[in-house]
Amino acid sequence: MPTPTPEQLEQARRWRLMLGRYADHSPLADAPFSADEMRLEQSLDFLYRHEYERRGIRQQKNRHGAGGGLDPSQLTAINWLDRSRKLFPKSTFERMQKQALERYGLTELLKTPEHIRQLEANPATARALLTLKGRLNPEMRDAVKTLIRQVVADMLQKIRPRFTQAVQGRRNRFARSPVKQAQNFDWRRTIARNLKHYDPETRRLLLREPLFNARVQQHLPWEIALCVDQSASMGDSVMYAAVCASILAALPNVRTTLVVFDTQTADLSHMAHDPVEVLLTVQLGGGTLIAPALRYCAGKLHNKRRSILVLISDFEEGGSTRELLQTVSQLHEEGVRLLGLAALDHAANPCYDTHMAQELQNRGMEIGAMTPEHLADWFGEVMG
Repeated sequence: MPTPTPEQLEQARRWRLMLGRYADHSPLADAPFSADEMRLEQSLDFLYRHEYERRGIRQQKNRHGAGGGLDPSQLTAINWLDRSRKLFPKSTFERMQKQALERYGLTELLKTPEHIRQLEANPATARALLTLKGRLNPEMRDAVKTLIRQVVADMLQKIRPRFTQAVQGRRNRFARSPVKQAQNFDWRRTIARNLKHYDPETRRLLLREPLFNARVQQHLPWEIALCVDQSASMGDSVMYAAVCASILAALPNVRTTLVVFDTQTADLSHMAHDPVEVLLTVQLGGGTLIAPALRYCAGKLHNKRRSILVLISDFEEGGSTRELLQTVSQLHEEGVRLLGLAALDHAANPCYDTHMAQELQNRGMEIGAMTPEHLADWFGEVMG
């Protein structure tokens, strides 16, 4: 048998990493592994053996050599977490951590504050932690709160500029502003104004006089109500709604109402400025009664023709659909701008009752599946 080339050995090693212990009784088992590659195989096997278990495939024992002495029982969840962070690129590790929590339910990763402090702060982790918050002692709650606060801060950093720009007013390209804000920077006129300062020796343009656009300010107040379904499938939507509500609550001339509902309706407007507390208050799970929540929001709107009501839900009404449709029709006739969001995450993957969505649209509610940035643009168009 000819000696395998380095390329063939590398390909065999990659197949071994993909197949794990299921490559043990094949020619791939003879592909040499370094110590680091053995650790990679062990970490991958610890996580993805759960996929075989989900599919009812019986686990095989590793033979000595190809993973011998590296059975998953020797790895604990926390050891796996620590090792995988060091072995894999950050993006790969975050994907594995998300699958561990969401797909395979490895909640042992969440058992102690030390475990939680080692987790990557991202929306998937925050969502998993929110499902456990009712069973947390004070020390665990503090660790969870710290991680969620970091996730919220990252989300705010990405979302706030677009919201502020869209809602506070459009840029006026024909008026200058002494306020030097990056989002108002007029780069075209700045370049034109500073061409006389071009330095041929260094081939650089010196910007001695940066120019900024003014904004068309919104003086009349608006009322915005976010009506958020807190059933179990809406974890991402609840997180982004809480962040969006905090941005809106901080804006002048915007009165914000934040309501969450399942079979009961809870008004969280008093804490809309603090998305972390909102997320630690919501109770994901339960049924869905949309119509009573919409009626409650309607009662909080004083000037219907300068009001926006955003329903964030999968539109799976558990109560009277007739009552829901009548409520939407009435709000539309009164001049309320209505938006139904089937998804409010960056992936914007909607999963909703399309028939009910069409019925709501027929009665005046715009239906969309959009990211928070596009929601900000929609607000800007309505309020502009």
